[in-house]
Amino acid sequence: MVLGGRGAGKTRAGTEWVRARVEGGTPLGKGACRRIALVGETIDQAREVMVEGPSGLRACSPPDRRPVYEVTRKRLVWENGAEARLFSAHDPEGLRGPQFDGAWSDELAKWPKGRAAWDMLQFALRLGDRPRQLVTTTPRRNPLLKEILAAPDTVMTSAPTSANAANLASEFLDAVNRRYAGSALGRQELEGELLDDVEGALWNRALIDGGRVAVAPEMSRIVVAVDPPATSGPDADACGIVVAGLGGDGVVYVLADLTLQGAAPSAWAARAVKALEEFQADRIVAEVNQGGELVETLIRQVDPRTPYKAVRATRGKVTRAEPVAALYEQGRVRHAGSFPLLEDQMCAWTGETGQGSPDRMDALVWAVTELSLGAGSSPRVRRL
Repeated sequence: MVLGGRGAGKTRAGTEWVRARVEGGTPLGKGACRRIALVGETIDQAREVMVEGPSGLRACSPPDRRPVYEVTRKRLVWENGAEARLFSAHDPEGLRGPQFDGAWSDELAKWPKGRAAWDMLQFALRLGDRPRQLVTTTPRRNPLLKEILAAPDTVMTSAPTSANAANLASEFLDAVNRRYAGSALGRQELEGELLDDVEGALWNRALIDGGRVAVAPEMSRIVVAVDPPATSGPDADACGIVVAGLGGDGVVYVLADLTLQGAAPSAWAARAVKALEEFQADRIVAEVNQGGELVETLIRQVDPRTPYKAVRATRGKVTRAEPVAALYEQGRVRHAGSFPLLEDQMCAWTGETGQGSPDRMDALVWAVTELSLGAGSSPRVRRL
């Protein structure tokens, strides 16, 4: 399985894998495979991308090893007798009857009849001692893709779009990175990551991406929310530190995720105070269930003048988070930029036992709750 971002070189990887399977030491030498299935979303895409494209089998083969494409039979024939037949994922029944010792499936994550086409292909891989197959695809949320990745005999590798930067237009890279870097779509389409929404989680990636903005408007209030860990050291929970502001439009904007992992108490207290200064925030809001008065002591040791508010959790995490998730659904909370680790935690946390501490999410919930429901200081407009 080769997962890759757009333009990462997946097609070229597929081409070279097929060549390595069918070619021998000389143009007439026999390779490990004699019969290959080439499966694309459609026949046209299989031909235009896998066979005739600039990274396809004909373009990337030396003249003395270049296969001949027989249009009417939809097959490639090598001089050593090996052949590859083209199939469309739209027509799973077309894979009934033929048999192969190898297969290359391209862009499987967007096959319209993926399950049926994949199943028919598996029954056709019955030649030779060890039939092999390659999948090249940009990842999408897809049950079939997840199932293949989870199989014990699947080996996965991946590559981001940036790995092939030398062969891509710099304007393209600049444009897509500026617009999509860090977003769920960017991590999928540029980094080649397989992202998934967890059933039962209060947030999903489409919800967060739908409200994302590049630049926040003027803020009337800003807070730095801190969710301190119960312990310290490299194995301790992270200290959640999230900065958010209330815009003049009445929308809460998440401005930064400054969470620290394994930091000493003095370090996370200093980071929170520094964030207060950097963002011209009104106050630090800190949960004190774990540290009690010690939390305020640590912060005031950094700066005794720090505006500070202690908050105490009297309800479960899910109960506290649900109203904040509802504000997202109403379009009243947006992310000004991308915060991948925070967003991963939001979209994965269900509150089930054993999930660990959602430190970043807890800090986010305290920040949004303070700005949307808390009684704050007098509004003062400032531009970030």
